Amino acid sequence: MDLGVGEVGTPGNSKPHQPSGQISHLALDIGGSLIKLVYFSTYDDVDDETGRSATESLSVYNGNKKYPALKGRLHFAKFETTKINDCLEFIQKNQLHLGGCQHLQSSPIDKTVIKATGGGAYKYADLFEEKLGICLDKEDEMDCLVAGANFLLKGIHQEAFTYMDGQKEFVQIDHNDLYPYLLVNIGSGVSMLKVDGDGKFERVSGTNVGGGTFWGLGRLLTNSKSFDELLELSHKGNNRVIDMLVGDIYGGMDYSKIGLSSTTIASSFGKAISDSKELADYRPEDIARSLLRMISNNIGQISYLNALRFGLKRIFFGGFFIRGHAYTMDTIAVAVHFWSKGEAKAMFLRHEGFLGASGAFRSYGKRGLDDLMLQLIQQFPFTASPAGDI
Repeated sequence: MDLGVGEVGTPGNSKPHQPSGQISHLALDIGGSLIKLVYFSTYDDVDDETGRSATESLSVYNGNKKYPALKGRLHFAKFETTKINDCLEFIQKNQLHLGGCQHLQSSPIDKTVIKATGGGAYKYADLFEEKLGICLDKEDEMDCLVAGANFLLKGIHQEAFTYMDGQKEFVQIDHNDLYPYLLVNIGSGVSMLKVDGDGKFERVSGTNVGGGTFWGLGRLLTNSKSFDELLELSHKGNNRVIDMLVGDIYGGMDYSKIGLSSTTIASSFGKAISDSKELADYRPEDIARSLLRMISNNIGQISYLNALRFGLKRIFFGGFFIRGHAYTMDTIAVAVHFWSKGEAKAMFLRHEGFLGASGAFRSYGKRGLDDLMLQLIQQFPFTASPAGDI
């Protein structure tokens, strides 16, 4: 039995890998900035006479119920929401929309139903019906975030990891000791949820300063055309050219009495106040770096303060703002470490941007539509392929 995970990387809107085998259970998370897709495909080893997978005779038992086992792979893909037609074309070309389920209510015309979450599931519902002839079965966004996080943490080996000073260490998750934890989802905005169990959570905080802020301000200040381009710029920048440090105020010295080193940022973009320079005099790379540092620092700090508020030691960060970007993860991790005095650690997820889509995918099981695959995933944790590694 082999159930794998493959990540379909789509920087910007490049062509994702086209799956082979039978497609089933497409799920969407349509956000303000990005559309995320999760879908399942069986391996292309079908018996010509029966039309069934060569491995479908394998079985899994859960209590007294028997489930057939399939070989297959989970696929992950993303598109910019502003280029939704590219997403629709990809779905149409690969016939992913045929991998939903029939409408649960009787109708003169049978329609395929696809699970979807996010605000775009409402905004673009008519467009999906017009272009693909499918109905979007809308799932609550927060429900999907939590269900997706739980699903990935329990189902995927080495899903969670810590990152600091360039060192990545995978975290062994004890399924019996997972809860409670704080889930910080950094999308266009940021939501912080205290998770106490499957389906048990509370949104305890959030901030409007998130990935959309970084992308929006970055686009205005650097003329970057995409989120990935902005991230690439930040990788080459030096925030100390623009940020005012403690050492700039104290003549290169630490403020040791309150534990601030000379390299601590006292004011993001603070040097722009005193410098007799215009925007054009600053390098786009330095602006991007400072902006990324400012937003990441604040998210890390607010997250820890909420974890402290509820006595939580585990903080998981997800959302496509992170994108496995080393500097972003390091900044968030340092912020959590600094404010907690080393008592708390920031943990990241390999499939960070697909929490909502994974939760929507998981919701197929709520009406007994996906006993086959979901029970298999729960009983046999799987490992991501090298292509899916961060």
